[in-house]
Amino acid sequence: MIRQAKAKTPRRPPKKPSSNQKDPVGVYCRVRPLGEGDEECCIEVISSSTIQLHAPEGFKTNRNGENKETQYSFKKVLGVSISQIELFDNVAKPLVDDLVHGKNGLLFTYGVTGSGKTFTMTGSPGQGGLLPRSLDMIFNSIGPYQAKRYVFKTDDKNGMEVQSEVDALLERQRRDNNLSTPKPVPKTPSSRQKLDPEIADMIKPEEAYKTEGVDEDSCFSIFVSYIEIYNNYIYDLLEETQDDAIKPKWNGGGTPVRQNTEFIPPQSRILREDQNHNMYVAGCMEVEVKSPEEAFQVFWRGQKKRKVANTCLNRESSRSHSVFIIKLAQAPLDADGDTILQDKNTVTVSQLCLVDLAGSERTGRTGAEGTRVREAGNINQSLLNLRTCIEILRENQMCGTNRMVPYRDSKVTHLFKNYFDGEGKVRMVVCVNPKADDYEETLLVMRFAEMTQEVEVARPVDRPICGFTPGRRHRNAAFKDELSRRLEERGGRTDQDLPYPISSLQSLPPLPSCELTDPFDEITLPRLIEALQNRNRIRQMMIDEYNQTADTMKNALRELDNNLMNNDHFMHEQNGKLVEKDKIIQNNKAEIERLEKKTKMQEHKIDILQKTTKIYEDDKRSLKHELETREQRLHRELSEKRRMEQRMQGVVTDTQMKWEKECDRRVNAKQLEMQNKLWVKDEKLKQLKAIVTDSKVSSRPEPSPRQTQPHHQSQPDLQPTPQRPSREERLPAKRSASPSPLPTTTPVRPLHRRSRSAGGEKWVDHKPSSNLDLGTVLQPVIHNSIQVSTPSEKALSKCDRYMLTHQEVASDGEIQTKLIKGEVIKTRGGGQSVQFTDIETLRQQLTSVPRRKRKSSEGKPTNGDGSDGAWTDVETRCSVATENRAGSSMGPSYEHNLINKRRKP
Repeated sequence: MIRQAKAKTPRRPPKKPSSNQKDPVGVYCRVRPLGEGDEECCIEVISSSTIQLHAPEGFKTNRNGENKETQYSFKKVLGVSISQIELFDNVAKPLVDDLVHGKNGLLFTYGVTGSGKTFTMTGSPGQGGLLPRSLDMIFNSIGPYQAKRYVFKTDDKNGMEVQSEVDALLERQRRDNNLSTPKPVPKTPSSRQKLDPEIADMIKPEEAYKTEGVDEDSCFSIFVSYIEIYNNYIYDLLEETQDDAIKPKWNGGGTPVRQNTEFIPPQSRILREDQNHNMYVAGCMEVEVKSPEEAFQVFWRGQKKRKVANTCLNRESSRSHSVFIIKLAQAPLDADGDTILQDKNTVTVSQLCLVDLAGSERTGRTGAEGTRVREAGNINQSLLNLRTCIEILRENQMCGTNRMVPYRDSKVTHLFKNYFDGEGKVRMVVCVNPKADDYEETLLVMRFAEMTQEVEVARPVDRPICGFTPGRRHRNAAFKDELSRRLEERGGRTDQDLPYPISSLQSLPPLPSCELTDPFDEITLPRLIEALQNRNRIRQMMIDEYNQTADTMKNALRELDNNLMNNDHFMHEQNGKLVEKDKIIQNNKAEIERLEKKTKMQEHKIDILQKTTKIYEDDKRSLKHELETREQRLHRELSEKRRMEQRMQGVVTDTQMKWEKECDRRVNAKQLEMQNKLWVKDEKLKQLKAIVTDSKVSSRPEPSPRQTQPHHQSQPDLQPTPQRPSREERLPAKRSASPSPLPTTTPVRPLHRRSRSAGGEKWVDHKPSSNLDLGTVLQPVIHNSIQVSTPSEKALSKCDRYMLTHQEVASDGEIQTKLIKGEVIKTRGGGQSVQFTDIETLRQQLTSVPRRKRKSSEGKPTNGDGSDGAWTDVETRCSVATENRAGSSMGPSYEHNLINKRRKP
């Protein structure tokens, strides 16, 4: 069986950046008034863009003991006296203008719990917040240009479709007659319907705003949706039935659906990405609204379902992040300016997200337990993920890195990732409470706000301009009004489908009676002929008048068209000039931005160069100091090298003389050995010659050399035979080819030392300055000695013996003195080492005075591991040899050779 290859999903083209120009995130600060029970204030508004934080009493201070004061700057600081309308004018009004002109926007409130975020977003009766004022401004701007209900229809992929008026009418009738499922959309509240008193009179009539420059040749429609992010799950607040996210689900038998877990994960909405790479909540209900009262009524219905709880810091603390999405769909009219274009590609959808973030809190202050602890942990974790994303964005933009931003770690950041990637303006309102208890958390909020201001978001591009002639709606309305006026002047319009001449025949004079009673009647026919001629003349006059009116109308229309064409040409020329001016402005802005970036880069490079110069100067000073130290060390090494060369030159000379004598001795020994060998050979040859000569004279055998030797010696005329040297005389002494090297670690004793009985030894009397005078009679007195408090190389080189006077506390509590003696031995390296050989103890005892009680600290090691006590032991210190190197100008050095002491025999 052959498996078919799986078809790969086609890869979508990468999303192009919205614009090359970038704007920083606008951060505003709003200070809440101080509560009645709070007396100490830790926030002071210095200017319209700067606030200062004062550390409250009892808070941690600086090293100097002064209270720490920090200042933070924002785009604008809104103090206690700022009203809701002033806040809206500064923060949300530009976002609403962009929404009407087809651009997206994101506005969220951030701060500690109880700092006034919900009041800033929603408000109260008579003091409407950012959300109701934004809705009121949107409907005031697009009210005359709204499309009928259900002309715009949402699809399931975050898009909009346009229906014909007939389909929209059928759907309205179906919804009104309840032919389909129960409608979740409430009817538009009329003037007779009474609003909820909690949301009534949010905005005063004199506080209404309106957007300028609305496209009159387009139709608009508003859709709203309301969701909350609770424990990192997304829920639709406009859904009719919503299960509790905390309670477990039970089946009909009264048992849990799953027995292996206590709670089932709540069913929530999921996030998806549309074809334009924008994130949206799948399956979220979007309600079409036609008035600000209806929109706010929908919002308030979802607000009542939002998760709130009572804590120690806030009576109604938000336990979730709420997101109210206002989606504006707009499509252009056709060329006649009468109906909406049915092309889906011409529909522009822009949205404004108003986010009320839950406040960060500490469970220790809120007194949360159980479910509240879990909610607080999820809230703090989502806010931490938001801070992490902002920090990485800032690092990528300022340092040029390309780190991945972890948007997917939290639903909040994942939902709004498109805004930070350049899909609209981003603004944040930081709400702070000036009371002293929130000082620490307010510091964290200020640091996050200060970091957020440094993040830049790409500026969104403008909506594409439709190719139709502008002013179509106005011309169509004017034409209809003029046509109605003309028809009213003609006596009214009975049937719009009939042409004007046919409908006007009713005004002709009636025909006379045409009955003929006599064949010779000459009156009826001429009267009828005259009446018909009169009617024909009147009809011809009406036709001429109609043609004249039609020609006049055609001429007026031609003139109007010519004027319009001239205006179009003029507008086209002006638009061309504006485009050229815009290009020049854009080029100038680009040049200014490039110069600003270059200036920032140069400033950054100057800072780097200054820091580098400072580092180089520090390195220069350290290297100079190190060079001076090395030069001193080099001088010392050179002097030590010269001394060593002199010493080695003497050693080489001695060794050379020694080896010359050794070579002469070996040569003499070798000559003597060779002479002995030659003498033995000569003797053997002489004996052999004598044997051969005697064998020729006499045939008798000659006696052996051993037997004849005395005979030859007794003959006086023969020369005496030289005696062979003994074995000890012949063999030379065995010597090695080269002297064996002595170990460098063992001290070399001098070959010749003076006898100790001669009394010529010289001592180094080492008495530390910390010794106490005990007043005892037994005091060591050394006549031929050098008394020092610290041993030096010079003193050790002049002496043969060494004595150290040491005092310590004995086991009975009395101070005893020990005399540690040793011998000074020269080492192979040219220094001196001390080898301890004897210890003498001097102790004073009193019989009349009772024994002193030993302190608890005596007899115990100083450190917990006993390392200090081991070194204070006399035997341990006596087993350590001290070596002073020759040529050292920095004082004596010590080497612990761990040589065991000699015990006294």
